[in-house]
Amino acid sequence: MHSIENFNLYGEAGNFPDVVHCETIEARSVIHDWEFQPHRHARLHQWLLLESGVGQVLLEEERHPLNERALVNIPAGCVHGFNFEPRTKGWVVTLAAELLEESLLESEGLRPHLMKPKILFYKDEIQSAVMQIFSEYAGRSYARAHVLRAYSSLLMGLVGRGIAELDPQERQTEHGLQRRFEALLDAHFLDHLGVSDYAKLMGITPAHLSRVMRAATGRSALSAIEERIVREARRNLAFSNISISEISYQLGYVDPTYFSRVFKRATGQSPRAFRKRLEERP
Repeated sequence: MHSIENFNLYGEAGNFPDVVHCETIEARSVIHDWEFQPHRHARLHQWLLLESGVGQVLLEEERHPLNERALVNIPAGCVHGFNFEPRTKGWVVTLAAELLEESLLESEGLRPHLMKPKILFYKDEIQSAVMQIFSEYAGRSYARAHVLRAYSSLLMGLVGRGIAELDPQERQTEHGLQRRFEALLDAHFLDHLGVSDYAKLMGITPAHLSRVMRAATGRSALSAIEERIVREARRNLAFSNISISEISYQLGYVDPTYFSRVFKRATGQSPRAFRKRLEERP
C-alpha cells in the first residue's frame, strides 16, 4: 500500500533550510534517474524553469509536455511529478509558503494567480530574476536574507503577471475572509465541519461567510467544503493504490457507500470509474 508522499525537498524529510532553496534541474535529477514520482510539498512553493531539453510534468491528474523556456508554477499542496530527458538543463527555486503569503497584499490580487498550478513560457526578465536569486543564494554577503526576500518578491510579481496574461478576463478578486476560511479548510477538512462551524471559528455569521465566498469565487461556502475533500479523494485515487474503502475511512467517512455517493455527485462518476479512467490513460 502506498499513498502520496509529502516532502520538504524531494526525497528529504528535514526542515526547509533557508530563506529560499536553489538548485539546477540536473543536480537532483541525476540522483533519481531523471524521474520524480508524484508528491507534494505541504508548505513550499516552487518554480521550475526549463532552459534546454524536454520533459513532462504531472500537475494533479494532468500530464503536460515541457519544452525549452517552460516555467512551471507549483503552489504548496499541489501534487506534481516530473520526468526529463537526460542532460536537460534548468533551474528550480523553492521558497516557504509563509514567505510568499507575507509578501502578497490582498489589494493587489496577485495571490489567486500564484495559487494555481500553471505552465507558461518565461521571458528574459524572469530568467534574469532567477539568476539574481541563484547568485545571492550561493554567496554569504551581508544582508543576504533581505536581498533574497526582495528578489523572491520580484519573481513572484513577474510570474503572477505572466499567469494573469494567460487569461486576462479571468476574475481574480479575493477577500481577506476568503483566505482565512481556506486556511481553516485546509487544516480541518478531515473533521467534516459545517459552514456554521467555520463561521464560528472566524467570528462571523454563516450567511456572511457564504456571501463572501460567493462574491469571491462564484460558489457557496458549502460547495468549497465539499470541493476540498473531493480534491483530496481525487488525489488519493489517482496517486495511490489504497482501496476505495480505505480512502473513504481516511477522509473521515464511516460508510464507503456514502463516500461514493458524495464523490459521484461532485465529479459525475464513481470513485471506481474515476480510477479506472486514469489507469486506462497512456
